[in-house]
Amino acid sequence: MSDRRGTNDVASLSRKGYQLLKQGEYGEAVERFEKALEIEPRNCYALVGLGDISRKQGRAKDAVKYYERCLRDDPDNAFALFGLADSYRALRKHHEALKVWERYLQHDNENVAVLTRVADAYRKVREKGKSEEVYRRVLVIDDTNPYALIGLGHLFYDFREYDEALECWLRMYKLRGSAVDIRVLTSIGNSYRKLKRFDEAVPFFTEALEKEPDNFYALFGLADCYRGQNEAERSLHFWNRILKDDPQNKVILTRAGDAHRSMGELEAAERCYRKALDMGDDLYAALGLAIVSRIRGDHATAVSLLEDLRERHPDAHRIYTELAATYSLAGRPGDAVEMLSSYPAQGTESAHVQQLIERYRRR
Repeated sequence: MSDRRGTNDVASLSRKGYQLLKQGEYGEAVERFEKALEIEPRNCYALVGLGDISRKQGRAKDAVKYYERCLRDDPDNAFALFGLADSYRALRKHHEALKVWERYLQHDNENVAVLTRVADAYRKVREKGKSEEVYRRVLVIDDTNPYALIGLGHLFYDFREYDEALECWLRMYKLRGSAVDIRVLTSIGNSYRKLKRFDEAVPFFTEALEKEPDNFYALFGLADCYRGQNEAERSLHFWNRILKDDPQNKVILTRAGDAHRSMGELEAAERCYRKALDMGDDLYAALGLAIVSRIRGDHATAVSLLEDLRERHPDAHRIYTELAATYSLAGRPGDAVEMLSSYPAQGTESAHVQQLIERYRRR
């Protein structure tokens, strides 16, 4: 009789614990589950409940312990397998997560939520073929599944297959219309930007800004598109909007300096480059300063800055072409040819470099 009462108590405590868990009353839910475990230390319902609470509270390591305790007695417990894999995912242990997901799929291989997580995990460990295969399995089951479409888009983007990424994200855009997530808009914009189709990228970044006026990715995307279209003034407007909220961003300071330089505003460009360099070594800010010196006709300073950069960054191709251009303007075409002839090995066969060498030889 007492055993039956104990079993009933455990079941009642577990049911109440899950009810409280769904209501977000985690503290009281924990009390019920712990009381259940005092009566029955290996009760899987209580162990999974404590694991779920730990996972929802961001304590993935604690969650793993509860799920593993459950799985020692019940190796096929679907709730524990799901929770354990999701906890490993939160811990960025993608290989471990995959092993658990695969165990889960042995019992339920049509679960779309699990399949998308498996595909995500394969994507995180750069198993492109397996990731794509699983995403496409999901789309066979549900051809409008947003997680599969977005994940597949990210997979293609990660492997620089921007046309394929666009196809996925544009499908999401057509499906959701004005309710589409801002991340889809910036992803579409970035794909067009990577393809140098700047005029097609701009409307998507603009739409993203209408949803979130200070969105970094939309501001950066617009600035970089206008930069790619040689519209320095419009580009600078968006670099400055980023700098308003993030004035110590070295990359953006350098880009702003480049825009000022393109507009002939050399003092403003120099201020941006020096501010970036005050925060630490930066190849592109230093290059910008050297080019400013060259534009001013101070070739000796430009050469000195570029030679110093070449010693510190011997594999940076652009330093060689900028040095050669500076030598040529300083009336030293022979040094320009010699500089390009010592171009890093992987660039010596470049048609552009060979054209430059021939041009300087004729001077």
